[in-house]
Amino acid sequence: MAKKTYYVSIAGGEISQVKTANTYSFEIQATDAEVEQLRAYFNEAYGADWKSFWRAHVPFLEYHHDPQNDEYEDRLQKAYKLIYDLTDNETQEMIAQMGIINGL
Repeated sequence: MAKKTYYVSIAGGEISQVKTANTYSFEIQATDAEVEQLRAYFNEAYGADWKSFWRAHVPFLEYHHDPQNDEYEDRLQKAYKLIYDLTDNETQEMIAQMGIINGL
């Protein structure tokens, strides 16, 4: 399957083929299936973020005992790892230096 160029915004959870459409964080080369997987990670992180928002309104639950936070972080880890696998060496080095992917 042919790979296409996509521009990814982590903060917005956006994936676009148009470079000037929005501010982007990373440029990747991906198949349709890889983009679908990245979109799924963003959607799952968004859902976990909302769950965490609602949990934050319960005063007796401490944030570090919050499975929603863990789920959110896990999905972002997976998204960053996929982006790492789909980008060029220079960007891989930048992501590695950020220290955001466990095990790099």
